[in-house]
Formats: sequence, structure tokens, C-alpha cells
Amino acid sequence: MRLKMSYSSREVAGLTGLTARQLQWWDANGIFQSAIASRKTASGGFTERRYSPMDVLELLALADLRRKGFEPSQLKLLIETLRDYFRRRLAETLDDAGELRLLTAEGALFLRTRQGHVFDLLVDPMQPMIADGLPLKPVQARVQRRQKARGRKQK
Repeated sequence: MRLKMSYSSREVAGLTGLTARQLQWWDANGIFQSAIASRKTASGGFTERRYSPMDVLELLALADLRRKGFEPSQLKLLIETLRDYFRRRLAETLDDAGELRLLTAEGALFLRTRQGHVFDLLVDPMQPMIADGLPLKPVQARVQRRQKARGRKQK
């Protein structure tokens, strides 16, 4: 993936597997807003929303969580909790290099600190918990591979 300054909704949809309509709905409902919002033009039309590279990284992770069954309201809560309680963007929790790491297990979202404390982001993000025995898996931001059309030869 070549890094650009900004991405159109169509490009983001192609990378994440989300539809342009989902992106529009997420924007309108405050789940995830683009770096450059759509605005009305002098001719009565609208400009296209544009997404930053960090937005794309976060949308890749959110799209993966959506495919795993997380509801849009849970994704919104995740973003708000990271911002309000932990003062972080989602992108800052997607690799092991940071202070915090986003994990998932059994339909729940957890945040693990470098010191090993674990927080349930959807239930009580301020109370550390004991996560022994939970099959915690890191949330990753991966480009969604498009399925090849049926009838074509698979390589």
C-alpha cells in the first residue's frame, strides 16, 4: 500500500472492505469522522470526505472488529473510551510498541498496559481486571483482500 496524504471514501472502502455508505453512516452518527469532512460547494453539491493515513489505519482495525461481530455502537464506545479515559487514538493501541495494546476475546474489547494491567473497555474501563485464562488476541489493522469473482481461475 502506497502512503498518500489523504484517501477518498472509494479508496478507503477498497482497502477496508467497508462500503462508502457505511463510511457515510459512521460519519453521520459520530462513530468515525473523516479528517476532512464533506462540505457544501457553491454549485450546491458536496465535496468528498477525505481520510488521513491514520484514519485509514484505524478504519482497517474497525472494519476487522465489525467483521468479528462488534456493533457500531460498541465501536463508537471503544473510540470514545480510548479518547476520554486513556487519552489515546485507536491507532496508538494497534501494535506492541506503545504503552497500550488493544486486545479482543469472547466478544469483548480489552486494553493491556505495558505493565500488564488489563481493562475491559466496554464494561468498566477504569477498573483493572484479572484476565488469566482469557484467550486475548491482538486487534490488527489489515488490508481487506477482495474475493476474486467466481468462475475465474484461482492462483
